[in-house]
Amino acid sequence: MPTTVSRRRFAAGAAASFFALTARRSYGYPAETRRIAIHADVATGLIRPELHGHFAEHLGSCIYGGLWLGKNSPLADANGFRRQAIQYLKELGVPVLRWPGGCFADDYHWRDGIGPVARRPKRVNIWWGNYTEDNSFGTHEFIAMCRAIGAEPYFAGNVGSGSPKELRDWVEYCNYPAGSTLADERASNGSPEPFRVRYWGVGNENWGCGGTMTAEEYCTLYRQFATFVRPFGDTQPYLIACGPNSNDLDWSRRFMHSMEAAKLRRRPDGFSMHFYSGGKNTPLAYTVENMREQLSSFARMEQAVLQQRALLDTYDPDRKMGLLIDEWGVWDRMVPEEEKRLGRLFQQNTIRSAVAAAMGLNVFHRQADKLVMCNIAQTVNVLHAMLLTDRDKCIRTPSYYAFQLAAPHRSKTAVRLESPDNSPLAVSAAASRQNNELVLTLANPKHDVGVKLECPVGGARVVSATARLLHHEDFNAANTFDAPDRIVPREHPVSVSGSLIAIELPPMSVATVLARLA
Repeated sequence: MPTTVSRRRFAAGAAASFFALTARRSYGYPAETRRIAIHADVATGLIRPELHGHFAEHLGSCIYGGLWLGKNSPLADANGFRRQAIQYLKELGVPVLRWPGGCFADDYHWRDGIGPVARRPKRVNIWWGNYTEDNSFGTHEFIAMCRAIGAEPYFAGNVGSGSPKELRDWVEYCNYPAGSTLADERASNGSPEPFRVRYWGVGNENWGCGGTMTAEEYCTLYRQFATFVRPFGDTQPYLIACGPNSNDLDWSRRFMHSMEAAKLRRRPDGFSMHFYSGGKNTPLAYTVENMREQLSSFARMEQAVLQQRALLDTYDPDRKMGLLIDEWGVWDRMVPEEEKRLGRLFQQNTIRSAVAAAMGLNVFHRQADKLVMCNIAQTVNVLHAMLLTDRDKCIRTPSYYAFQLAAPHRSKTAVRLESPDNSPLAVSAAASRQNNELVLTLANPKHDVGVKLECPVGGARVVSATARLLHHEDFNAANTFDAPDRIVPREHPVSVSGSLIAIELPPMSVATVLARLA
């Protein structure tokens, strides 16, 4: 009687032979065999480039000393931006950049940052250190920087200490083509062409630093401010309402209930929540226990996306209102000496940070049908940054490379994954497809166990594949100003046979597989 072999057993056996032939043996770690099935023929949603968005606030040395040096600096380009930072961000392909805050946004008055620099008023930054800003970086400078790196601008408007008129005038100043006093003022300040800014946040964290409001109080103000934000010229503003802190369903429900009761004809275009993954240690001194706790938060983030979208769907079944996470990332304990020298909330970035970034991006990719934009906090020097600067030095962090490894997903269609292990510290994965190209991103958040991963691909035959890996055996390792290339992506072995992809992930690693399908 002939012996039959199941497809699963055959795939597992094939993977074992691949590992025997190709897996690295230079790593000294135990390895577990895991399985993630890729359903290449089951689409789940378009991965918008905006899911890879960024955030730059007037906080610490993110803007002043980080991105902006002024036109007299030898490290700056002709526009006053740090030349190396602009090059790195342009290479990364930042799709959208949120500015000027954050908490700073609700005490920022846009007219302070236009006109001749010498005449701009000096203001105290009440949120971040009470230091004085000279407003040399304002609306025109931000737009010029966005154009330099290829990013779409996203402005956060002042609701906490501003007025509807102030926000309305800012939109006209930016977007009206010509002929109005505000448009002519923009032209006289060096920009005859409109900026065509589409994304406008109506306040920020209005439950906290943006006014300590109840959801009902904020809803009233949102309706008032939004009434006066109109299309100027050919740019239809995309208005974003302040949503909850983490997965605060009560805030969202009360805001939406108040919006429903007011019978507003035009609801917000977007609804943003903030979700930070706090930590109990300084960046270079994480314990295993606290690292595990922080990385486990991304399972809660995914639950928040599911539950917040489900709640919005009860009021907005056609999903005309998009869900955003316009602040997210790891928030570690600060080192006081570094803050004094390098600015408030300066945070070193480690391979742990990169694994966290990859886990967050994988959440967004898996839930791409439920999200329209996500913005990591922040771009330079502050919190979960892509770049770190100190005087004449500018380096790329491991998280920069995590975003780089995830970039091939942009504008592709996410496909369904199936894994028997759904624990918070299981291998994090996401897959997408466009025609005969399949992208698979992976993160192993365990510090002491590698993973031999078998990925059967349903609905297609895999012809070939390549892989790149970001890894360091010490989860507290970082790129430093003295060793900027300690953690960088490298080519990594990957095997294919028929419909099976096999790859080994060392502990604390991020990988991208690019596969060609038949």
